[in-house]
Amino acid sequence: MALFNRKWTPHQADEWTREDWLAIIISPFSYILLTLGVAMSLFLLPMGFVFLGIGIVITVIMFWIIDPKLRAISQGYEKKQREYLQELEKIQRWEE
Repeated sequence: MALFNRKWTPHQADEWTREDWLAIIISPFSYILLTLGVAMSLFLLPMGFVFLGIGIVITVIMFWIIDPKLRAISQGYEKKQREYLQELEKIQRWEE
């Protein structure tokens, strides 16, 4: 079993899992480190570049973890929208 699930159905992705909780936990750290890193790097402080590097790595990890769920949910909504538009088109053609 993999540490993080990379294959999701839209229904599975809509439920809360450890991937969501991990993204909730690490996202504030990534944003704070990116903000501090950029601010301190503008003043050419060495610790700012370290913060910026760590923030970038954490952000990439966060997106790597949560992106498959977001894509699955998005595909599910796109499918529902496509079906709704087809149904709406059928209704409009009947009225005309």
